[in-house]
Amino acid sequence: MNESSNFEEVLRGRRVFVTGHSGFTGGWACLWLNEIGATVAGYSLAPDTTPSLFEALGIGQIVESTFDDVCDYEAVLGAMQRFEPELVLHLAAQPLVRRSYREPVWTFQVNAQGTAHVLEAARNVASVRGVVCVTTDKVYRNNEWPWPYRENDPLGGKDPYSASKAAAEMVIQSYAASYPCAEGKGPAIATARGGNIVGGGDWSADRLIPDFVRSVVDDSPLTLRYPEATRPWQHVLALVHGYLLLMSKLIGPRPQDFARAWNLGPQDPKQYSVREVLELMSNEWRRPPLEFMSNPLPEAGALALDSSLARNLLGWVPAWDTQRVIRETAAWYRKYYEAPDAVKATTFAQLDDWRKGIAT
Repeated sequence: MNESSNFEEVLRGRRVFVTGHSGFTGGWACLWLNEIGATVAGYSLAPDTTPSLFEALGIGQIVESTFDDVCDYEAVLGAMQRFEPELVLHLAAQPLVRRSYREPVWTFQVNAQGTAHVLEAARNVASVRGVVCVTTDKVYRNNEWPWPYRENDPLGGKDPYSASKAAAEMVIQSYAASYPCAEGKGPAIATARGGNIVGGGDWSADRLIPDFVRSVVDDSPLTLRYPEATRPWQHVLALVHGYLLLMSKLIGPRPQDFARAWNLGPQDPKQYSVREVLELMSNEWRRPPLEFMSNPLPEAGALALDSSLARNLLGWVPAWDTQRVIRETAAWYRKYYEAPDAVKATTFAQLDDWRKGIAT
């Protein structure tokens, strides 16, 4: 077996506690974990979009669910104590930049304090050996420079979302230093910093692909904020692949070697702009009418990640390039709106293709 795909065997039969399991990334993560024989419990708010991937895939039928808030420490602790996981995948977050401008205090509570609650619960549940905390590419102090950010570059954040995720990173660093896994004082903690996640089943507001889908389906204008901004676009399976790899390492013989921050960005040498991704989606489906926002809230103009550490030390290599990522994403939504009841088959087919791609 390819060493980089051995993680599935390591995770088979493990008990995994997933926060944010009712969300877009959480749904794909739970599906993959269930496919390889892990036992999964989820902790999350109820799905907040209609449609939702949680409902479309029947995630509630394969995962033991607790619907509650990461801002409630006692609820997090109680759910974790009842399940007694070996591993925690912390995905629960307020993930939207524009919403963070409208609700900054709540964004900080969920992203920073919520992370502290999850780590404190993990520290106090003896069965937990490893925690993977998911943050974002936006944790870096953005200098709008043309080269990719590395894990040792300074953290920062001008908007509430970015700053709250950088604050979460500080919480994570504090727990890792104060309760080191090498001394048995706490679980091994790794941080995964991913880029702009796309893929089937995201219906969030103020994101390019879901906004595109709504515009096509409703025949309504698509409003673009920063058409020339570049982002590290990547399929949700690329990120879930990285998270699962990391979890497998945190229960390996030397978890302390992997208890650190990791960039998980696309491998393409080309950086695609918002406009270019829109063109790729339009080529795979149809073009919606466009509008341009006259005074958008500030966002980073350029973002790119150097993921050589994950590639070299984890063996993490995404199976699809950006053009295929967009092609598969458009296909998922097209098929969903043609036959919603067949969406499970589409999702499993894409997961199977990805797993075959990383096993060779």
